[in-house]
Amino acid sequence: MSDKILIIDFGSQVTQLIARRVRETGVYSEIVPFHLAADMIADFKPTGIILSGGPASVTHADTPRAPDAIWQLGVPVLGICYGQQTMVEQLGGSVATSDHQEFGRAEVTIKADCALFEGVWTVGADYQVWMSHGDRVDALPDGFDIVATSEGAPFAAIANEAKRYYAVQFHPEVVHTPDGAALLSNFVRNICGCAGDWTMASFRDTKIAEIRAQVGNKRVICGLSGGVDSSVVAVMLHEAIGDQLTCVYVDHGLMRAGESEQVISLFREHYHINLIHRDASALFLGELAGVTDPEKKRKIIGKLFIDVFDEEARNIGGADFLAQGTLYPDVIESVSFIGGPSVTIKSHHNVGGLPARMKMDLVEPLRELFKDEVRILGRELGLHEDFVARHPFPGPGLAIRIPGEITREKADILRKADAIYLDEIRKAGLYDSIWQAFAVLLPVKTVGVMGDARTYDHVCAIRAVNSTDGMTADYYPFPHEFLGRVATRIINEVRGINRVVYDITSKPPGTIEWE
Repeated sequence: MSDKILIIDFGSQVTQLIARRVRETGVYSEIVPFHLAADMIADFKPTGIILSGGPASVTHADTPRAPDAIWQLGVPVLGICYGQQTMVEQLGGSVATSDHQEFGRAEVTIKADCALFEGVWTVGADYQVWMSHGDRVDALPDGFDIVATSEGAPFAAIANEAKRYYAVQFHPEVVHTPDGAALLSNFVRNICGCAGDWTMASFRDTKIAEIRAQVGNKRVICGLSGGVDSSVVAVMLHEAIGDQLTCVYVDHGLMRAGESEQVISLFREHYHINLIHRDASALFLGELAGVTDPEKKRKIIGKLFIDVFDEEARNIGGADFLAQGTLYPDVIESVSFIGGPSVTIKSHHNVGGLPARMKMDLVEPLRELFKDEVRILGRELGLHEDFVARHPFPGPGLAIRIPGEITREKADILRKADAIYLDEIRKAGLYDSIWQAFAVLLPVKTVGVMGDARTYDHVCAIRAVNSTDGMTADYYPFPHEFLGRVATRIINEVRGINRVVYDITSKPPGTIEWE
């Protein structure tokens, strides 16, 4: 993999979209926070560099800058929004606070040809873009020309063709800039000269070779949850090292209906993977008794998982490695922009290593992939479609879908309601059109009348969202007839629920779960 694009992150909420757009062109990309970029550049050997947007102001002291080393590499550089402003300031131009801010849709007018616009935009025409800035460039460094303007940004796009430096005030990575993906493709494929030959088939072969080199003849234990990520990890590891792998499926009493039977059937009977099924529901539910704080629940569950893995590893005579389904968003957010909220958002993901007592190293074959890429890899590995296309299910399971105290009775009620909800989605042919759907048992009860009897039972919320990478989500617009059918079935078939509501909240970057 010789062609690689390095994205230097200045804290934009949509930096991950840049990486995704680059990968969509068949070129591998990685994100690094600005304060770690200098140390990464030499080893990464980027073919090109993209500077992301960010919330800071170049006009203030002690705000982020790109490493000076990038200007000596001789590779193309693209600055986006804040990335444009820091490029200009670092190369001798100037940036000022603007009296005309631009947030949302805007139009740019193309003033001159440049390689970034080739085959996409023509001189003299206007095009829609997405702006988000309060500062603006007001003087260019030597060698730069204006190639596009907007009402609030006279330097909306600039270029130094000789050095292959380009910068735009707008965000080409978001869908609200309709031609943005084509502009990024121009930068990556034409300006940087990347071949675009990064495929999931090549990733699979490379990663399997890496696993064999890392593991050698030692043993690996893998926590198998039945979700997409851990299932793909298990199948890939089994292909790479065979019987050196032992999977542990921990039933913490908070799984979906029928989950345990399906996992055991596929991985033990179909793939013939060494699989330990540990029913630890009494342990988990006992430790969670009386706990209402969502963060404490996550921490308890995470600790118990590690304890169980450690115990099972000792029971099989020890393991040298623990395999995890860590994804690239987890990696990015665990080392995110200084002062960002990601540590809180991602606290239930084990991206910070293992407890010192565990004498195992980590194997994380998915840590370079986004969620949708994991699904593509799963299909490449021949994993059954029921698992590849499965809606995401968090490690803590139903625990984060039961706000307040968790009991076995509440888990059973929610499990039944969730199963009915998903059954109706499948019957309507909507399952594959929805990124994630689930039910939530709210920590309130309401008075209702069912038949001739007065009831005082739980409220169940149902949620369905569309997303690509799990970073942003918008609610799924079910027809009222569908919602009525689901509510009727849940109330009629699940004792303990007398009201169903539909959550239509959209989510910005961050968790899309309930708690």
